Amino acid sequence: MRLHILGICGTFMGGVAALAREQGLTVAGSDAQVYPPMSDQLTALGISLHSGYDADALQPAPDEVIIGNALSRGNPAVEHVLDAGLRYRSGPQWLGEQVLSGREVLAVAGTHGKTTTTSLLAHLLESAGAEPGFLVGGVPANFGISARLGQGRSFVIEADEYDTAFFDKRSKFVHYRPKIAILNNLEFDHADIFPDVAAIQRQFHHLVRTVPGHGRLIVNAHDHHLAEVLAMGCWTPVETFGLDQGDWQARLLHEDGSAFSVHHHGRCLGEVHWPLLGTHNVLNGLAALAAAAAQGADPTALLSAFAEFRNVKRRMELIGEVGAVRIYDDFAHHPTAIAATLAGLRAKVGSARIVVALEPRSNSMRLGAHAAALAPALAAADEVVFLQRPELPWDAAGVIATLRGHGRAVADTGQLVDAVATSVRPGDHVVFMSNGGFENAPRRLLAALQTAG
Repeated sequence: MRLHILGICGTFMGGVAALAREQGLTVAGSDAQVYPPMSDQLTALGISLHSGYDADALQPAPDEVIIGNALSRGNPAVEHVLDAGLRYRSGPQWLGEQVLSGREVLAVAGTHGKTTTTSLLAHLLESAGAEPGFLVGGVPANFGISARLGQGRSFVIEADEYDTAFFDKRSKFVHYRPKIAILNNLEFDHADIFPDVAAIQRQFHHLVRTVPGHGRLIVNAHDHHLAEVLAMGCWTPVETFGLDQGDWQARLLHEDGSAFSVHHHGRCLGEVHWPLLGTHNVLNGLAALAAAAAQGADPTALLSAFAEFRNVKRRMELIGEVGAVRIYDDFAHHPTAIAATLAGLRAKVGSARIVVALEPRSNSMRLGAHAAALAPALAAADEVVFLQRPELPWDAAGVIATLRGHGRAVADTGQLVDAVATSVRPGDHVVFMSNGGFENAPRRLLAALQTAG
């Protein structure tokens, strides 16, 4: 069978392509821009790639076209699929029907922390000998690939609330039918498709409705939006997790979150010592452990596996160090995530200077939906360089003014790299925050400092 995937270079659709290829299907795909590292990964799997969405790539006609949610009516490839009467499905629908059917699915949902928690859960189950399949919205360092079928009965998937496709406006996760679902947190996001948090809650409740009575919901005990979702109706046993709260509890041993004890129903299971920082990651870890236990793994035996966990690329990834300046790349998409990441770093580095280079790139950030929350989220930074591209539809001056003289805006990435390069001092920690490629700015800064030094 021949598949053609439209939007193949996105992390999710690239994972779908890898799984289809592993099943023995002939896979090709198109994207607006075909570029590394995803293009290299897909080419290595024997997947042919086409740059652009012209209809020529769909000749001869494939048996089926998988359409990513980035494509809409008016796209030349989409119009050709419809006019030619080609068979088509969304990525989540194909995945649910062709990969997840018959598997025991563990889905990780939430506004923040999905990729880290999914990667950690897959790592814990692997450590328990379960050989799970997985699809992650990133590349987990412990596996080096974003997706695999696996040999065991378990399949771990990052469960995104974003819409499925132009012809299916439900959240992706309604296609996954999990046995175990982590509800990590819920805040307003995706302002391009959701009018308010209540609309997101309705989608989360659609997910809750699909979890069977013999399954499990693993729910953040601190999140009132999730409590409201469960109040809409719940037919599945619930276990909660939190800091000193819930059925599964973590108690910090180090303020930066690098060590904590784990307690289940009042009984201490032991301690976790691992390389991640921040209370947000402690909660991610607790959720993953609870889900692994619900799937039958021994949670006490898994505590030592945390020390071997290596996070996904671009989650506070240390790019390099030069002249005692440490440079990190972080996938920042929401003020809450920004605040949590900086709080963890602050607890780790103490009084050392933290410099943030921020690109507001997510749809919600670009639309200004989070503008009022950005300055408070950046409070732990000593200096902020804000990338305000000319096409940004709102003025960052209000955010800069609230930073009490520690912030400035620049119009392009070259100016941003130059501004950071001239202001850093030995001992600084520089964090680049964007959910896009940021035009390779972290590595450009590293190269500039190496040249200057």
